[in-house]
Amino acid sequence: MKKNAAGMYAFAKELFNKIKNDDVQGVSAQLTYYLILSLFPFLIFIMTLIGYAHISLEDKIQQLQPIMPAEAYSIIEEILQDVSEGRSQALLSFGMLATLWAASKGINAIIKGLNRAYDIDESRVFWKVRGIAFLATLSIGLVVLLSILLLVFGSWLKTQVFLLTDLPYGLQKLWDLLQYAVPLFVMFVVFTLLYWIAPSRRLRLKEVMPGALFSTVGWIVTSVLFSVYVNQFSDFTKTYGSLGGVMILLIWLYISSIIILAGGEINALLLNRRTVPHSRT
Repeated sequence: MKKNAAGMYAFAKELFNKIKNDDVQGVSAQLTYYLILSLFPFLIFIMTLIGYAHISLEDKIQQLQPIMPAEAYSIIEEILQDVSEGRSQALLSFGMLATLWAASKGINAIIKGLNRAYDIDESRVFWKVRGIAFLATLSIGLVVLLSILLLVFGSWLKTQVFLLTDLPYGLQKLWDLLQYAVPLFVMFVVFTLLYWIAPSRRLRLKEVMPGALFSTVGWIVTSVLFSVYVNQFSDFTKTYGSLGGVMILLIWLYISSIIILAGGEINALLLNRRTVPHSRT
C-alpha cells in the first residue's frame, strides 16, 4: 500500500515537473486563443444549421448549462439567440470556413505541445502537418457536432422516435443512459485519435489511451467544479465588470487546454518509463 502511494506520488511529481519544463501553460494559452476564434464561428454554424431544421432552440441549449459557469453560458446563449434570429446561407458558409481555419490552427498548437511532451522535433513536411491538422479538424468537428446534437437534442429525438415507433417504455431508460454515455465515449475516442496521430512519431493506440481517459474524465470534472466555484463562490463582475463573462469563458477554455495537453504529457511520461528503465537504489 505504501509502495503504491509512493509510486503515485513520484509519478505525480515527475509529471508536474515535466508539465512545467514543457511550458504546457504557454502552449495552452496559444490553444485557448484559437479555441476562442473557432468557438463562435462553430456556434454560428451549428445554430444556422439547426435553424434550417425548424427545431426550437430555447429549451435545447439549457442542457449545456450544468457544465458551464453561468456568466460564460449567458454569453454563448446571447450569441446563439442572435444567430437564430438572423440565420442565412452566408452565415452558414462563414461559420464553416472560419471554424475550419481557426480550429486547424488550434490542432497545430496541440501538435506542437505533444511533440514537446515526447521531446521530439517536427520531422514531417509542412503540407503533411497541415493536412493532418485539417483532416483532424474535419473529423473531430464532425464527431463533436454529432455528440452535441445527441446531448442537446437527445430528449427531442427520443420523443419523436417513441411516438413514431411505439417502442416499449423500458427502452426509454436505456435511451436516457445512452444520451450521456455516448458523448462521453465519443469524447474518449476523439482524444485517443488526437493523441495517436498528432505527435511526430509512431504510437500504438493502447499507448495513448491513458491520457485520453484522463482528458475525458478530467475535462468533465474540472468543468463542473469550475462552474460550481464561479456560480457559488466567486463574482468576476466585481473585478472585470461587463467583461466578467468573457474572462470566465477564457479561463474555462484555458483550463480545458491544459487538460488536453496534460493528457499528452501523461502518455509521454508513461511511454518513457516503459522504454527507459529506472535505476534501482
